[in-house]
Amino acid sequence: MESIVSELEGTLLRNKDPFSYFMLVAFEASGLIRFALLLLFWPIIKLLDACGKPDIGLKLAIFLATAGVPMSEIESVARAVLPKFYYDDIDLDAWKVFNLCDKRVVVTKMPTVMVEWFVKEHLGADGVIGTEIAVSQFGFATGLVRSGGFGSSVIDRVATMFNDQQPSLGLARCHLDSPFLSMCKEQVNAPYIIKDEKQSFLQETRPVPVIFHDGRLVKRPTPSTALLILIWIPIGVVLAIIRIAIGAMLPMWAIPYMACVFGCKVIVKGVPPPPPTGSNSGVLFVCTHRTLMDPVVLSTVLQRSIPAVTYSVSRLSEILSPIPTVRLTRIRHVDAQKIKEELSKGDLVVCPEGTTCREPFLLRFSALFAELTDMIVPVAMNYRVGFFHATTAKGWKGLDPIFFFMNPRPVYEVTFLNQLPAEATCSSGKSPYDVANYVQRILAATLGFECTNYTRKDKYKVLAGNDGSVSYTTVMDRVQKMGKTVRKVMGTFKPFVFS
Repeated sequence: MESIVSELEGTLLRNKDPFSYFMLVAFEASGLIRFALLLLFWPIIKLLDACGKPDIGLKLAIFLATAGVPMSEIESVARAVLPKFYYDDIDLDAWKVFNLCDKRVVVTKMPTVMVEWFVKEHLGADGVIGTEIAVSQFGFATGLVRSGGFGSSVIDRVATMFNDQQPSLGLARCHLDSPFLSMCKEQVNAPYIIKDEKQSFLQETRPVPVIFHDGRLVKRPTPSTALLILIWIPIGVVLAIIRIAIGAMLPMWAIPYMACVFGCKVIVKGVPPPPPTGSNSGVLFVCTHRTLMDPVVLSTVLQRSIPAVTYSVSRLSEILSPIPTVRLTRIRHVDAQKIKEELSKGDLVVCPEGTTCREPFLLRFSALFAELTDMIVPVAMNYRVGFFHATTAKGWKGLDPIFFFMNPRPVYEVTFLNQLPAEATCSSGKSPYDVANYVQRILAATLGFECTNYTRKDKYKVLAGNDGSVSYTTVMDRVQKMGKTVRKVMGTFKPFVFS
């Protein structure tokens, strides 16, 4: 087989209704008001679909989800948020047939901007044929669909992409809904069966996994799920405020008992080390980094306040934190000195990944911690939430604890591993990188995760379009900088004002 054209909705993706993806764009690129408005129009969209006017319903959904939204925001959501939800909905049998061909083209009714990143980076497509959103001269989506996105025009665009040659294979759920099938040499509908000598090899292949994922919503917002989220949000905000207030007022030893009363749960495995004595230096707890709550939950389990090193935690999170925080600078010798000083006082928590990762992967561990002490206790942290993620790469990190405690029943799992033996530390002659890699491997094996070589910079490059660096200017510095900018702008207009 040489070339293939496949439908996305209902074929490569099991779900044929794209409405929930428009809901994601509305929520993540615009906000709660647009999210609620789009849900309000869902019965009208379904009614148009039932009356034989699905194209009008689709145009209405596109307009409500994107009108007035900067295209840069839609592109960001398509790159950082949507791939995870698409990936979870992949029909592997259909994808294996799709992956069999050399030239692969995807046809979709959704806007091209919403799917292009995913189908090219994760499904291995060479091209995408979808609807095109009109854009204003200021870079905002108008919500209107340019001509050429439906019906017979799709056939013309497929013919153009294949230079008027017939594609070898057409993949779709239904001939009537997929007019491009008529121009393919062979047509395949479900069930998708591979008839090729490479079948055994293809059974082992998988689409490129989604490692980095952003956005606040945990579940794909189908109409029923979206309604439940909207109903829960005011309740969740009140519940989060109560949980945070109680955690801030109670002593550390009392928090585990009250957590159960307010729906939180912590599962502890393994045996934690005893508190340090006056003659011994502190233990360095090396944790996997799932949310900013990792060191707080660890201190709660140990029933004593243990300082945690941080890098990009917001000032609000530091204020709300019931444990001391030590802000790093990413200047190696400065950070090393800070960690040594804290260890001389007692135990310390460090997350050497440098940033959170939601998926079952561990990012590369910084080797700095291995250079500073041999008293290393690996701790595998993991969590489960129902509605909202407690991390963000592009949004305001100050809301992270709020979103975590807005979940009905957040669950944390803490697994203490044995302290590293002397022969596994730098004192036995091992390099810091070998020690860091070893700790990463045993933590990944404990959680059933996969080790990667990706770093904080890789994550922020994908999710936020930057390298994840944090500015350490003070508030006064930022005010002075803003004042200089305002004076510069006013100076530009000065000749016009006084002319």
